[in-house]
Parts: sequence; C-alpha cells; structure tokens
Amino acid sequence: MPSLASTFARWGTPPTPVTVSAEAREFLTDTLGEPNPRPSVPLAEVVTPESRLTAAQLSALTEIVTDSGVSVTSSDRLAHAAGCSLTDYLKQRSGDASNPPDAVVRPASHEQVRELLSFCSNHGISVVPYGGGTSVTGGVSRADTKALAVAIGFDRMAQMLSIDEVSMTVTVQPGITGPVLERILATRGLTWGHLPQSWERATIGGYIATRSAGQASTGYGRSDEMVEWLRVATPMGELELGRAPKSAAGPDLRQLFIGSEGAFGVITEITLRIRHLPAITKYEGLMFPDYASGVAAFRELAQARLTADVMRLSDADETHATLAMSGPKGRQGDLFGKYLDVRKVSGGCMSILGWETQSRIALTARRRAAWSILKRHGAATLGSSVGQSWKKHRFDGPYLRDELLDRGYVVETLETATHWTTIDQLRSAVKNALVGALETETGHPYVMSHVSHVYETGGSLYFTVLVPAAADPIAQWASAKQAATDAIVANAGTVTHHHAVGRDHAAWLEDEIGIEGMRILRAVKAAVDPEQVMNPGVLLPMA
Repeated sequence: MPSLASTFARWGTPPTPVTVSAEAREFLTDTLGEPNPRPSVPLAEVVTPESRLTAAQLSALTEIVTDSGVSVTSSDRLAHAAGCSLTDYLKQRSGDASNPPDAVVRPASHEQVRELLSFCSNHGISVVPYGGGTSVTGGVSRADTKALAVAIGFDRMAQMLSIDEVSMTVTVQPGITGPVLERILATRGLTWGHLPQSWERATIGGYIATRSAGQASTGYGRSDEMVEWLRVATPMGELELGRAPKSAAGPDLRQLFIGSEGAFGVITEITLRIRHLPAITKYEGLMFPDYASGVAAFRELAQARLTADVMRLSDADETHATLAMSGPKGRQGDLFGKYLDVRKVSGGCMSILGWETQSRIALTARRRAAWSILKRHGAATLGSSVGQSWKKHRFDGPYLRDELLDRGYVVETLETATHWTTIDQLRSAVKNALVGALETETGHPYVMSHVSHVYETGGSLYFTVLVPAAADPIAQWASAKQAATDAIVANAGTVTHHHAVGRDHAAWLEDEIGIEGMRILRAVKAAVDPEQVMNPGVLLPMA
C-alpha cells in the first residue's frame, strides 16, 4: 500500500513524473486567471485525537483479529480517515484530522471478519470497510463523530484463492488490487479487464462494493456484470450467493451487496469472470465535426453491436482543453490544423476508440464495420499515436489534480448516465448548473465532459470542473455539487453511474428509487445490521 506521506491529502506519488506542462499552465492562466497557490498543511503538523476505545475493547479486538491485526497508531488511523473526494482532500489539506477511526483492524480471514462484525454490533462500534480508500463520494469518510468506529483494512486478505481455466473464473479475497490480480492472471495468458482510473490503488472488493465501471467496460462489462459468486459476512450471519452462471431462483441477492458500499456487510470472497488476454490491441484517435455527430455515431455503433472495447467522446470544451494543453505545437501543430480543416472537423470533438481482440482478422473486421458507420457521421482519423498517448497517460488524472490543488484550483469530477433521447439535454443542464453555481466576478469555471461508456439504450456522461479556489473551497464545491445533482435528477439522469452513492449522493437516492425502494433497503439493513453499525450514512441517510 502507498505510504501515508505519499497519499495524505493527495492521490500519491506517480510511478513516472506527472507535471503541469508549460502549455497547460498557459491554458489555465488564460482561461481561469492567475493561480493563487495553496499548499497543504505539512503532515508533521497534523494532530490526531487519541483513540476512544477502552482497554477492554482493544483487548477483545486483539483476541478476534490476532497477530498484530489491530492498530491505534496515529499514522494508521489518519491513513484510514477519509477517501479521495475533493472535500476529503480539502479537509486534510487544511490539517483537519478531527474524525479518524478509533482503530484500524486488519482481519486475516472470513471467520475473523464475521466475529469482528458480531462484536462491533454487540458493542455499538461502527465499522467502515476501507479497501483502497479511493471513494470520491464520501464512502469511507465517517459522518457520525460521536460513535466509536473501526476501519477495516484488507491488507491481510489480498490473495488469489483459486482459478478455473475451464469455466474461466478466478476467486479472490477483497483486498487484492487490480495491478496485482492482472500480473497473476497475465502469467497464464488471462485478464480480468477491469481498469477504472482508480486501478493503481483500489481493491477488487471496493470495485464490487461500489459497482464500478472500468475504462473498457463497453467491451468487458462493468464490475457488477463480472461477479459469479460472493461470500459475505454480516453482523447477523453470512451468505454465499451465486450457484451458477445464470439462475431463475428468485431475485438475485448478490445485487443487494454489489453496490452496497459495506452498508449491509463485508464482502470477503469473490469469484469473477475472466477472459484471455487480447493478442492484438489498437487504440486510435478520431475527430467528429461536432458533438451531435459523435453522439449519433456512438449510438448507432452501440445499437448495431459494433462498439470498440473503449469508447470515449469528448465535448468541444474538453477537446479544446486537451489540444491546448497536450496537442501538437509549432510546425506540427500547423500541419495538424490544416489536416482538420481539410477533413472538415476543425473545432470538432475528439474521440478515443480502443480495440482488444484475439486475432488481427477479428480486429480488421470489427474496425471495418465500425468505420463504415463512423465515416457516415463525418469522423476523421487522427491515427494510433493519439490513442496510444491516451492509453499511456490514462491514469495521470488524479496526480494532475494534486498539482492543480497545490496551485490553488478547485478540480473535481462527477458522472451520471441517461438514455440517448435525453443525453444532450442532460449534459447541457448539468453544465449550466455547474457554471451558474461557480461563476463569480473574480472566478470563472471551466466545465468539460465526455461520454465514457455506451450501451444500446444510452450512455454515461463524465464531467470535469476547473475553477479558482474560493476563500472556502469546501462550501464552493458543495454548492456546485448540489446544483449539479439537482439538475441530474430533474433531467432523467442517475445520481451515479459508477462512483456509487456514498454519503454525498445519499440525499438524492429516494428521488431515484422512490419511497418504497428506500423502505425495502432499510428493511434489508434492519435484517442484516439491526444495530446500524455498518458504515452508517452510506447509501441510506442517517436519521
């Protein structure tokens, strides 16, 4: 796991340097104005309150989670105190460490988790399953400052347990990360194929508990679609769910825990569908004359079942920012501009397509069929170098946010999804809501978006916001988030496509699933967690 020094109030230290280029600095200054640097409070100056657990409680915990699996050190508790949302970072950057868990426990087995949850339920101690801590919706940040709480770290439950190369499944513990799992599978010529932007840090258990989507989900499927079997521990008992690839044996109870963010229990073992590693890959860039053409092409590809594995369509603002900050310069830039003019896509919208296949014949056939549609919508190729550049830098975003926060900018993202009929209406409504909430006489926001995942009936929209930080940036973003989510609800969008509900979206869940839906979820929680100790405030708002 990354060290506390490298992750406190920031994503971490990149494997290769990630910096804000001179072109990016110029773009940001021209667009947003001169930055006002805001360095974070040094870690050495952060004061962590003492654990409130009694000696008897600590002793009992150490009997359950043996072999030094219980820690009350300031560094451990601070490292498990918050997630990776802008609000989490801003609080930590100010030195706010007022609400850490009272202990970090690292169970080594399903049995220890089961006993731990029973103990905490009997003693009114809240439990926050932490995983990689990459939640951006408040999913691991405690809302209740009064109740005693422990965070579960899964460092000692991070193994691949078994693999079935006939049925093509793998069974893992929840703490294993994407990079580790992929390295193990690659030695057998296999892959899970799930790579969200949090891939470097997030755990597989976290993916499932938040119903995440990877960058290649259009081709490989979302995490929830890849789950074959679950083992779950709850304060009241345990469940094993998923007998066969498909079943008609009543409602699929796996779905109660997939996306539940630890509100009902802890996922302790997972069987996942896997695939053969692609023998041939091709990532390419293209440009559409405008956003409407790109959306129409993506919709037609999805409904003709001719999609690439990765499909990403930037709007005009995101395209402009991308080209200004990292596009070709000088003579090469002039030639690029002339090419766009000749192809009649200058000022258009950029797209990335990623293809992963088992043979060159299959790749050629898939691309030929897709490009017959793309060309009808005015797409012009930008070649493989653009696609490869995106692939190379696709995990850089969180590191760049660290740098921009240091420079005094508010940088945050949000996402949603809707049907093709309303996708442009939703994009405009959310963008206008964000601009309206963040526009001031001294600061102007830059809001951009892209289509990140496509389905036959609709797609996901992912927004990125840049704005100079106000005197109170936490309140600044809270206002913007409120306005944006209200706009999502009012315009037929889901409150979250792949970031989960967490605490940040809990207030809007009833708008999406209704009063009866909330009643059902509360009934489930009462059945498996009657003392309400499992991650209070996540998914279901606290009373």
